[in-house]
Amino acid sequence: MHCRFCQTPLSHVFIDLVNSPASNSYLTEAQLNEPETFYPLKVYTCPSCFLVQVDEYKKSDAIFDNDYAYFSSFSTSWLAHANRYVDAMTERFGLNSRSQVIEIASNDGYLLQYFVAKQVPVLGIEPTANTAAVAIGKGVPTLTRFFGTELARELVAQGTQADLLLGNNVLAHVPDIVDFVVGMKLVLKPEGVITMEFPHVMNLVDQNQFDTIYHEHFSYLSFYTVDQIFGAQGLTLFDVDEIPTHGGSLRIYARHAENHAQPVLPSVAALLQKETEAGLTSMAYYSDFQPRALRVKLDLLSFLIDQKRAGKSVAAYGAAAKGNTLLNFCGVKQDLIDFVVDANPAKQNKFLPASHIPVVQEDVLRAEKPDYVLILPWNLTDEITRQLAYIRDWGGQFVIPIPELSIR
Repeated sequence: MHCRFCQTPLSHVFIDLVNSPASNSYLTEAQLNEPETFYPLKVYTCPSCFLVQVDEYKKSDAIFDNDYAYFSSFSTSWLAHANRYVDAMTERFGLNSRSQVIEIASNDGYLLQYFVAKQVPVLGIEPTANTAAVAIGKGVPTLTRFFGTELARELVAQGTQADLLLGNNVLAHVPDIVDFVVGMKLVLKPEGVITMEFPHVMNLVDQNQFDTIYHEHFSYLSFYTVDQIFGAQGLTLFDVDEIPTHGGSLRIYARHAENHAQPVLPSVAALLQKETEAGLTSMAYYSDFQPRALRVKLDLLSFLIDQKRAGKSVAAYGAAAKGNTLLNFCGVKQDLIDFVVDANPAKQNKFLPASHIPVVQEDVLRAEKPDYVLILPWNLTDEITRQLAYIRDWGGQFVIPIPELSIR
């Protein structure tokens, strides 16, 4: 295996989460009696560019099929984040009815709908047909395609280029990150701006967020590495924000290297220095992650076994991809967690991959009154604990597994 960016041979294992099915491959009841396909989930660190990456065992066209189960609009906090972003970018870059906004991986139109409301022309690019159909139903023009140089050239040939080109939590999902960045350069207008948001690998390491590793995430990114990747394709990062989403993310701002209308701001050098001082540009930083994940596994299993022995009941909330990574790494099945609640109808009445825990509606939680609710999408803990505050009425408590087991 070689690095996706610089082609350096890879041998340093960042973490090995053993074998797991694709994290969003939810099962119907009939499929419970059928074999499941498991893929190795081993992550490497490149010693040259420090790109943390998983080998592409699970092919991207199989992951993002027509029944993709993730719909962005089911999180109210994520919708609020998208709305704030649209307001900020519209003001900062003077977007109006003559501008063109393009979003890559636009999902169900969760973000572009706010530009539509401002009468800013938009185009969504989304490879999953079911989420794209929802976006189109909201009045968001959407192409059901994977983005890369091929599609970028087609758009340019049709006269479509972006004043603002954005992608939230997509840069880590692309198997060929170089082709993806080249495509962005092609489809960006000469004075256009790119913004990308992605989880910061520094938070992954520092906060023990190993459950954010799954087959859909091909890359785990630092600002240092992204700066190299973009720079190699003639794009300059001119600003960066550290934002709280997904356990701590970066929002980068890029432009054509030859476009000096946007000066490089001090935030760029400051974050590069912060990463260097933290050790992200040395292999030692990536060397002790496996035992930290093991501690979370042992603590969670001990807790669940203790509750089972005590006759207590445990349910989970949020059939999130990160939850599937956690449960499968820990070897948790339905004998330890009774069910998982999720607001997304596309996941309800199905079963989590490998663990086979049933996914149910929230009224089951009210009826069953479990003693503990394990929050799997821990990045939404505040939102979920507010929403489910009523479990306190029967003495219920929340369990948060990451960065270490805590009970609230």
